[in-house]
Amino acid sequence: MGLGHPSAENSTISVSEVFRKEFLVGAALNGRDVMGKDPKVRATLSRHFSSISPENLLKWQSVHPRPEQYNFSLADEYVALGADLNAFVLGHTLVWHNQTPGWVFRDEANEPIEAATLNQRMKEHILTVVGRYSGKIHGWDVVNEAFTDQGEYRSSPWFNSLGKEFIATAFETAHQADPAAELYYNDYNLWKPAKIDAALRMASELQEQGIRIDGIGMQGHYGLESPSLAEIEASIQKIADQGLKVMITELDIDVLPNPTNRRGADIDDNFQYEDQFNPYKNGLPEDLRIKLAQRYADLFELFGKHQEVVTRVTLWGIRDQDSWLNNWPIRGRTAYPLLFEEDYSLKKEIEQMLETLSRGL
Repeated sequence: MGLGHPSAENSTISVSEVFRKEFLVGAALNGRDVMGKDPKVRATLSRHFSSISPENLLKWQSVHPRPEQYNFSLADEYVALGADLNAFVLGHTLVWHNQTPGWVFRDEANEPIEAATLNQRMKEHILTVVGRYSGKIHGWDVVNEAFTDQGEYRSSPWFNSLGKEFIATAFETAHQADPAAELYYNDYNLWKPAKIDAALRMASELQEQGIRIDGIGMQGHYGLESPSLAEIEASIQKIADQGLKVMITELDIDVLPNPTNRRGADIDDNFQYEDQFNPYKNGLPEDLRIKLAQRYADLFELFGKHQEVVTRVTLWGIRDQDSWLNNWPIRGRTAYPLLFEEDYSLKKEIEQMLETLSRGL
């Protein structure tokens, strides 16, 4: 479909309602979002989203910063908000190599701990966190980003100590803590054949052991042109062929240049600020606004085409101002990757795109 200049001024369009028969539409929330200080946040979530994810609120460093200290205050607010919204509530993420405190992997003398001790720490963390929200959080990203783009196991503290078995243990423990919750593996650049094939080999091994895994979360950190729709679709089909659900997670579209045209989400990749990589400080030009809406239209149509397996599409944030892409891979830029303006109104081009799609459904 083609997009021109928007004509609707007072649309009553709802993002989640447009795709109600196809997939859930989610938003990732930060601490300010869940504290309820801005009524526009609650109104936007209620109107436009049928699922919520925690951006950082349930990561290890947030809920379990010290060995004997858990901090569930914001996570509790998040879960309560989900219940109040009658939304599908996600937990993100139980086991990851980033945003995990150093004490998890080391002893009081700052020496690496034995594998058995690390394994026990992981299990206790999962049992405590998942157990607390049993029946309240409906699905968990159990393991996050365990593979390189080349399809090798990432050389993380988890893998280096426990081998690939840490993944099976994590999924098994999460299922023990809440047998009803859906369990997912989540990663970026899963449109790359070597990476999706590796993730699916891992999932197959879990299935052969009788360990629950319900789906694969394909992080949607995309650009305006890359990856291609064909590349994304090929991975969706591979996941479907293995009998797993597909979740499009962390969806955003980066319209800004960077020194290596880098995509994905490896937060360890960072570059120094230069003005040439921050070209739209005062607003995104109209031609790029239209291209952004068209890219979202093409992606939504692709996901709808595979609605039998694509069960959820989650945007990684609500407004541009709150997107992590303002600080990655270059800190201090002005990014435009999402659907909503600063005042929580839909971008006009996005609004027109949704109205056009809704007429075609």
